[in-house]
Amino acid sequence: MASNDVVTLEDGTFEQEVLKNETPVLVDFWAAWCGPCKAIAPAVDEIAHEYKGKIKVGKLDIDTHQGVPQKYGIRSIPTLLLFKGGRVVDTIIGAVPKSKLVDAVKKVV
Repeated sequence: MASNDVVTLEDGTFEQEVLKNETPVLVDFWAAWCGPCKAIAPAVDEIAHEYKGKIKVGKLDIDTHQGVPQKYGIRSIPTLLLFKGGRVVDTIIGAVPKSKLVDAVKKVV
């Protein structure tokens, strides 16, 4: 469910890929059964492609990896967290328009 520009994240890789990354990271918490997650996926993939080199985009399947979602209090999906310098700087919940995702990304690049 990800393009070539999107990194598949796991509980074990999250710290290195996201928290220790110098580039801002947009993390999409999703699940295969989630209709709104599927609806927002093309916009997330487009942002990964359009902002390649300026921001990293990753997806974390909450059914397969539950430690990170629990740590960040993910209660509904899709939830997207924008990290910069290892900290959450923005939270987006639900299948929002691409323009809302772009607005969030523009604040950190």
